[in-house]
Amino acid sequence: MTIKKVGVIGAGMMGAEIGLCFAKFDLDVVLIDRTNELAEKGKVRQAEALDKSIKKGKFEAEKKEAVLNKVLASDDFKDLSDCDLVIEAVFESLEVKSETYGKLNEVCKEDCIIASNTSSISITKLAATLNRERAGKFIGTHFNSPASIMKLVEVIPGILTDEEVVAEVIGVLKAIDKEPVKVKDVTGFALNRLFHVFSAEACRLLEEGVASVEDIDKVCVYGLGHPVGIFKLLDNMGHDLNISVDKILYDEYGERFRPNQEMQRRVDAGLLGRKTGEGFHKYDK
Repeated sequence: MTIKKVGVIGAGMMGAEIGLCFAKFDLDVVLIDRTNELAEKGKVRQAEALDKSIKKGKFEAEKKEAVLNKVLASDDFKDLSDCDLVIEAVFESLEVKSETYGKLNEVCKEDCIIASNTSSISITKLAATLNRERAGKFIGTHFNSPASIMKLVEVIPGILTDEEVVAEVIGVLKAIDKEPVKVKDVTGFALNRLFHVFSAEACRLLEEGVASVEDIDKVCVYGLGHPVGIFKLLDNMGHDLNISVDKILYDEYGERFRPNQEMQRRVDAGLLGRKTGEGFHKYDK
């Protein structure tokens, strides 16, 4: 495996978890955010994720510090200059992602693979914002949340992505115990098209008074065998992101992805989920 050092841009819940996936398998990781304080908060998230795994008996406590020491938290894109793979995990916006790629054009080495954790935007469209010579080394890697636990990663080649890059990315994902699935470059890919139809129906059940938030979550866990209820999962993801993806899918596919008013009202009220302390559920700060 030629990938030895991985950069992750965005130290929020998803980015921090993605970085942790690689650090747990002894790869060096650079975790980048807008400020060093935000990047360090990403490391705190990683430590908390490890503590949960230790408490459940799924990770050895004595390995915790060694894993965290594999991660460099930084606000300097120059720290990505010797990375073999850089994964962008910033907000789901073409404008924000394009700005990020402009910085990567300047600092990444020529043979660096650049990947996006986008959940809905076309990889071919994103690749067009990079220098033309980098498009062959650009690919989508859509991790499932929470990334440090869930095995699925959608691997999405763009029109210009080199086949060797696809093989190399699938190889490193398998090496960190993930289940990569190659998916065609269409809006929403496979996972989000399934997920957002499901979550919209859950919101409709709530709107119609069919069942409470808590009981719909129980249906998911005890009836469908899901590891967590749909509303807890939506809260973990953040409703600003959820509604943003709904709008992208609605623009592409129409009525079946119309943004749900239950979620829009929460966004309007600033109740974005776990990160604000309240969404469909309430959380301790």
